[in-house]
Amino acid sequence: MTRKSALGLAISIALASSGAFAALDRTGDFALLDQNGGFHQLSRYQHRKGVVLMAYDQACQNMPGMMAQFNELRGRFAGEDFEFLLIDPKGQDRAALQSLELDVPILQDSGQLVAEALRMTHAGDVRVLNPDRISVYYSGAMAAELGETLTAVLAGPVRNTVKTDNPSPCGIDYPVRDAQMADVADYATEIAPIILDNCVVCHREFGVGPFAIDSYTSLLGWSPMIKEVLLNKRMPPAQVDPSIGHTPSARYIPTESIQKLVHWLGAGAPRGDGPDPLADFSYEESSQWLMGEPDLVVTAPPQFIPATGVLDYIYADVELPFDEDKWVVGVQIRPVATSALHHLMAFVTGPDEDFWGEERHASTSTRRFLEGYSPGEIRAEKFAEGTAVLIPKGSKLSMQFHYVGIGAELRDETRIGFYFADPKDIPQLKERKVQAVSAQVVIPPNAHTVPAHAEYQFDKAVVISGVRAKMNARGKNMKFTVEHPDGSLQDILSVPAYNYGWQPHYVLSEPVTVPAGSKVHVTGAFDNSVSNPFNPDPNAEVHSSLESTDEMFTGYFTFHELE
Repeated sequence: MTRKSALGLAISIALASSGAFAALDRTGDFALLDQNGGFHQLSRYQHRKGVVLMAYDQACQNMPGMMAQFNELRGRFAGEDFEFLLIDPKGQDRAALQSLELDVPILQDSGQLVAEALRMTHAGDVRVLNPDRISVYYSGAMAAELGETLTAVLAGPVRNTVKTDNPSPCGIDYPVRDAQMADVADYATEIAPIILDNCVVCHREFGVGPFAIDSYTSLLGWSPMIKEVLLNKRMPPAQVDPSIGHTPSARYIPTESIQKLVHWLGAGAPRGDGPDPLADFSYEESSQWLMGEPDLVVTAPPQFIPATGVLDYIYADVELPFDEDKWVVGVQIRPVATSALHHLMAFVTGPDEDFWGEERHASTSTRRFLEGYSPGEIRAEKFAEGTAVLIPKGSKLSMQFHYVGIGAELRDETRIGFYFADPKDIPQLKERKVQAVSAQVVIPPNAHTVPAHAEYQFDKAVVISGVRAKMNARGKNMKFTVEHPDGSLQDILSVPAYNYGWQPHYVLSEPVTVPAGSKVHVTGAFDNSVSNPFNPDPNAEVHSSLESTDEMFTGYFTFHELE
């Protein structure tokens, strides 16, 4: 069959399968990590005409043949506007997927929720998805109609979904779904506690979340949005790869909780009996110093936040009344406008320095980072035992604020409480510092993936206790890795879906000891295409600078020397 006749047949199939006036089947946006920790979100493939996704089951006897057909299509449409991906519909872990040694990304669907949402029933099921309209071009088997549909999509437009039956003998079981739909979770005792544990700290009256979840009724009203942001991983914010390191600064939600919530919604969100824990819950912003009365409280200059809009970064300095060096072992940051403050970073700076200090001119710099603030539960930070931040005599505090309007004009006056070391302990303290590691970048217009890399070598043995990623609107991902002197690599944290509005200081649950002579690597990428929902102008060439309208690529390593 010639390409022209195949095109005609494909268009005929597309028009005839459901009628000339039928529409493409709708689906939902989703996001998953692959076997190597790469992030894949349907709506972030808008630089492609389609995403071809096949359910892969290595135990299915027909899989080799279906995979051969899949690879034949990949080769035939190489260089065309399609992304070819596999999905594991069995919920296997990262190690199991890596052991398959596939040369194509296979998405890790731990809770089977994406395969379920796509109504995949057999190994070899294929979906050709429209990332722009979040709809389905093709649903069915690895058959001739699939290639014809891809040809038709290139010619465009395809106006309704092509469907075929899948003769695969290998069915996909959904045991958790079946059990949870047969015995639907109770709202009062099972669903509301998930919301209370994970959501209401931000989604409450005067919270930083855009809406409050303060009753069964509000939960029901926002349920489509809640399901969407869970499946496309917009929430919880500041997501890190759960398979690489661990940090209490991330907001992990157990897969089992997400499954239970999604299936409860799918069952019609029954209210059940009993009180409404969300309506009965009252969140009171802490007005206490959680580590007791500080040794010193400083107040930042007042900031006025307009009702709407995302403000550019605001910088402010505070003079410190020290006539001697001070060692700080703990700190608490207490903003007033917690509903509008998306982050605050505070550095100890010299008399002639601004917030950026040596970073303004150097690709690597060792600095004194006090602490940061990000939305959520108010916390006090007690530094690791035996460590402290040194504030030399004559220093000041330099802060960066990032506010977002919430519909009402606000005034913020942040207070910072300092807890000083006992003088007798100072001789034994290790100084807590931060190593900034950056690279200059030039990002071409309409480029989907522009890699970046920076590195630094520690000449002394150190302990890394935290990291932080810094890019702006075009940031795509960032990973932190240690290269030991023997050449072995240790990934310590990964941010696979960077969002510049939600990047806290990630304190590591288990600090990493780094031998002398080790290198730390910061690897990542930028997305300057239409697929980046935060991109202000994909047609612009972007350069490095400290302005938020340009770009940065900086990784911060919080550390102290071992000896």
